[in-house]
Amino acid sequence: MLDVEGLTLTQHEYEKINHPNSGAVILFSRNYHDPEQVTELINSIRAARKGDILIAVDQEGGRVQRFQSGFTRLPPAASYAQVPELAESAGWLMAAELLAVGVDFSFAPVLDIDCGVSEIIGNRSFSTDPELATRLASLFRKGMKSAGMAATGKHFPGHGAVALDSHLALPEDERDLDSIWEKDLLPFKQLINEGLEGIMPAHVVYPNIDPNPAGFSSFWIQHILRRKLNFNGTVFSDDLSMAGAATAGDFPARARLAQQAGCDMLLVCNNPVAAEQVLDALPITQNPAREQRLKNMQGRPDKSLSSMSSEKRHQISSLINSLTQNHA
Repeated sequence: MLDVEGLTLTQHEYEKINHPNSGAVILFSRNYHDPEQVTELINSIRAARKGDILIAVDQEGGRVQRFQSGFTRLPPAASYAQVPELAESAGWLMAAELLAVGVDFSFAPVLDIDCGVSEIIGNRSFSTDPELATRLASLFRKGMKSAGMAATGKHFPGHGAVALDSHLALPEDERDLDSIWEKDLLPFKQLINEGLEGIMPAHVVYPNIDPNPAGFSSFWIQHILRRKLNFNGTVFSDDLSMAGAATAGDFPARARLAQQAGCDMLLVCNNPVAAEQVLDALPITQNPAREQRLKNMQGRPDKSLSSMSSEKRHQISSLINSLTQNHA
């Protein structure tokens, strides 16, 4: 999964997107001006690929919402605890607005439990209470699904109990497996049982369980996620450009380790040279099971979206706007 520099594609980006190892593009705030422009950009990305390609964005709400002007401003996940029934409507509206411009999926919902120590997670988590967080995340995902969007739970097995930001450092969580199993994994277990399509592991190391960060760990991805939790969806690496990934070596080494651990798709963001190194270094392989998992991440807009009254959409948007203003 690559990114692009601006509001339109350069000639070099056209070529890079058509590389056999390119499978997706993630969009950022710098790629967005208004709904019309981003629709045109997405159409040009799909034309450049000459085949299937996934388009993703981080559109959780709160501090993490890449598209703002022309989109409903979503509140942080923690705010839904006050109005639980709004979580499903918000998931639907977020998904419906993105699908309308051609985005396949948002990397949401955050399934981390807020343990009161992580500023980078904080109110991006639905709750400090694992059961409430699970219920709200389940409702949010249900809304996404009803609009036709696959969900990606992050950051497996939980980023909420470490103070360091994995964008800047490699955090260590000293807890044992039982503690994480009983608390942090609750939302993952529940949403996997409900058919969760995607998961993103954390750039966090749990030294009392496994020496490797979760995104480079076959113990976490293959043993716990695939075998113990029976997850059969897509595993996305977190961004390999983050400092939390640097212990794995240079970019091709990081990519190989993540792939060997069980990641289906590798993210290399905000570093075009590194992305090209990874594209060229990895072998071009055919993997029908992986292709099917990735196909399940494609957006499938509900045909009833276009016929749904704009009044109802406006009503949901107004409710969400009032919640957002209360948590500004």
